[in-house]
Amino acid sequence: MTKMIFISLPIADLKASIAFYQALGFEQNPQFSDDGGACMVWSEAIYVMLLTHAKWRTFTQRPLPPAESAGHMLSLSMDTRDAVDAMNRAAAAHGGQADVNPPEDHGFMYSRDLADPDGHVWAMVWMDSAPTDAAPQ
Repeated sequence: MTKMIFISLPIADLKASIAFYQALGFEQNPQFSDDGGACMVWSEAIYVMLLTHAKWRTFTQRPLPPAESAGHMLSLSMDTRDAVDAMNRAAAAHGGQADVNPPEDHGFMYSRDLADPDGHVWAMVWMDSAPTDAAPQ
């Protein structure tokens, strides 16, 4: 069986959150979506469950994180530096926030962080997959 990850996020506005994640390239899986939540698919192995606060409460009674807090940062790999930049532009244009932390450019790795409408932080990361220790030919 393929190992998968399901990330559950409490959200305030389901329709706005669905639109935001679709703008970033996620696809909604209607089979696992209802009035209380939406399953958003990034890849065959990565799913994000957007849960209204009422639906979230059926999973845990722990308090919701305070606004402007960061209890985690989720990272997604991108194919190019331009794709990293495009995700930040899409976030800003669809109710999120671009560059919630300063961009990082280390030459072989480039990342920019964004936040969704509820403040959940995502790092979009590109890394050069070319070997750095290859002998010149």
